[in-house]
Amino acid sequence: MTEQEARRMRRARFEGLAHLVVEPLHRYLLRRTGADMVDDVLSETMLVLWRRLGDVPGLGEGSEPDPGDVLPWCYGVARGCLANARRADGRRLRLVERLIRTQEEAPAGAADHSELHAALADLGALDREVVRLWAWEGLAPRQIAEATGLTSNAVSIRLHRAKARLAARLGRKDAGRPGHKRDEGRSSQ
Repeated sequence: MTEQEARRMRRARFEGLAHLVVEPLHRYLLRRTGADMVDDVLSETMLVLWRRLGDVPGLGEGSEPDPGDVLPWCYGVARGCLANARRADGRRLRLVERLIRTQEEAPAGAADHSELHAALADLGALDREVVRLWAWEGLAPRQIAEATGLTSNAVSIRLHRAKARLAARLGRKDAGRPGHKRDEGRSSQ
């Protein structure tokens, strides 16, 4: 038997199985979960059935499978896929709740960066990405160039101009350099 014939036979076996079990599995899942989740879980179940086609009891090579032999095993697969989906939803829900709590529980002394975020929003998308890669990710211009597809020179120019626009927007153009005293580095004599 050639590889192509084996694939064709495998596909025919799966299609026969799918024809037999899709409707009962759909009804099974509808009775156990919300309609918004049924199609995803059914798709995952069918994927598992495809992967484990050789493990399905009662699924012979040539004959039409008997529903009494294959359905119980397929229900077990659907049950496992449904449990996985519910666990994933639970994890997502807990993550959302945790994120909401951390936003609500921001420390009273936490810095308000809304002005900075507004200034960043005024930049173009590419300039904003260059500034973020430089400031937040700590990348050098040549590394930013690699990440964005720009040249190192273009990144340096964009970064210089974006920082100047941010400083002007934040009203820090005339202010001294933050963290430095005016007479720092000078002799007192």
